[in-house]
Amino acid sequence: MDLAIKILFIAIFFAATIFIGFYCRKKATNSNDFVLGGRNVGPWLSAFAYGTSYFSAVIFIGYAGSFGWAFGVSAFWIGIGNALIGSWLAWALLGRKTRIMTQHLNSSTMPDFFAKRFNSEGLRIFAAVIIFIFLIPYTAALYNGLSYLFNVTFSTSVPYWVWILIISVATGLYVIIGGLMSTALNSFVQGLIMLVGIALVVIFALNKNGGLMGSFEALAGKGWEFASLFGPDPVHLIFVVLLTSLGCWGLPQMVGKFYSIKNENQIRKGSVISTAFAIIVAGGCYFLGGFARIFAETKSSTVIAQMVAQLPMVVVAIVIVLVLAASMSTLSGLVHTSAATVTFDLLDRKKTMPEKKKMTWLRVLVVVFIIVSAALAIFQVYGPANLTKDIASLMGISWGAISGAFIGPFFYGLYWKRTTKASVYVSFICGVTIAVVGLILSLAGVHPQIKSTSAGFNILWFDFSDSIYMGVLAMVSSFIIVPVVSAFTKKPENVEDIFKCYNQKVVVTSDVALTETNPELKEERIPAEEAAEEAASYSETE
Repeated sequence: MDLAIKILFIAIFFAATIFIGFYCRKKATNSNDFVLGGRNVGPWLSAFAYGTSYFSAVIFIGYAGSFGWAFGVSAFWIGIGNALIGSWLAWALLGRKTRIMTQHLNSSTMPDFFAKRFNSEGLRIFAAVIIFIFLIPYTAALYNGLSYLFNVTFSTSVPYWVWILIISVATGLYVIIGGLMSTALNSFVQGLIMLVGIALVVIFALNKNGGLMGSFEALAGKGWEFASLFGPDPVHLIFVVLLTSLGCWGLPQMVGKFYSIKNENQIRKGSVISTAFAIIVAGGCYFLGGFARIFAETKSSTVIAQMVAQLPMVVVAIVIVLVLAASMSTLSGLVHTSAATVTFDLLDRKKTMPEKKKMTWLRVLVVVFIIVSAALAIFQVYGPANLTKDIASLMGISWGAISGAFIGPFFYGLYWKRTTKASVYVSFICGVTIAVVGLILSLAGVHPQIKSTSAGFNILWFDFSDSIYMGVLAMVSSFIIVPVVSAFTKKPENVEDIFKCYNQKVVVTSDVALTETNPELKEERIPAEEAAEEAASYSETE
């Protein structure tokens, strides 16, 4: 009976995702619609697509359990950082400018942005290769999270590879059929499931130990520091907050959501929705993980799965769907980004490929990346060799390398005319090098660290073999490298033409932008029909 309940919930979920794919198939008839949704995606879909790409099984199973065990309830600060820095500040600083400049450059991917912003085909290829290689560890981490949950909740009743096959086929179908709009609409539904699921898990988990106060008392019994505001290791906590919050500013599957937003008004709404989503989902995950020590005796990546297994069966079934939703939304974003990057930035660099052929390549590459990710996931569990089973490390490697390479060039590229091509190359090289050095040290078992002892406490300030510390180092270095190198290298020649997009006069109706309210100024109102005609004529001339 228990197995039947789980299977029923999963079957309904998969049926809904595939139905949405077919529903959106008419909105993916060309490559622009397939990749960008015609740059016409509303605030709710954009915000949920951003949030569900942000938070996957890696967060719920891996990070929440690992960091909840290490930091106690202070892990909740990670969720707050994700909401304020990773969501609200990202939308505030990157959303509008990304939307304007990428449309002006007719850019559909991050490598395409670098190529056109800095007039360099070499940057396009370099960025595409970085994305292709370093999204693989992220995919492995995502499937690892699923494996831990299924191993605990299903035991051996259903082999893990069967779930990988089902998830891969379902995700591939709705991405191939419906493109970005299918991915966005599915992400909205999956996001709703995540919101409900997180709330139920937190409520039922806390009730297992006498509610909120009872859970705090039980946790304090494991050590007062785990129930304290900043936990036992605030330095390490800060690095985790920075990696998981600031890191998404340089990830193509995240900032790519800003390319397709409909208009100015939608950006403001999207920022609020995305921030609220992050507070509930990320805050809930890390708050739940903070009580890991009262559910398990030893640290393990399966801590959250063990917590879930102790809850009522209907709640367990909802959580399984929750993790599937989180994982499939992230997986669809990853394969969608990877397929678009390879198609537009490696196969069609000269922009001469016929539209029909581009659509074929996009769909073929979605299948290829789905197969590669599924094979990697199965190898992670059944293969004779395994680089690492630590979800946090896998995600740290991916985010550290990609965001460490891209975050500085992308941010300064949007804001600063003086940013040079040479500085972008140096940032790419340094970001990847720092992440790879950390990985090599970790695999070699070498752990160079910076420590100190103060007031009887041993403080670890930096660990050169830890992907989290090295990922933050790569990102901070990128912010420093770009302006320093730009100051000593040749200024780009076409920069004035590129930045004029921010100063273009646009005509919109009152529901999009407010008119001048200063009573000392004469206010001019344009009828909606006339405004629409003027806006259309402006678009044609542009």
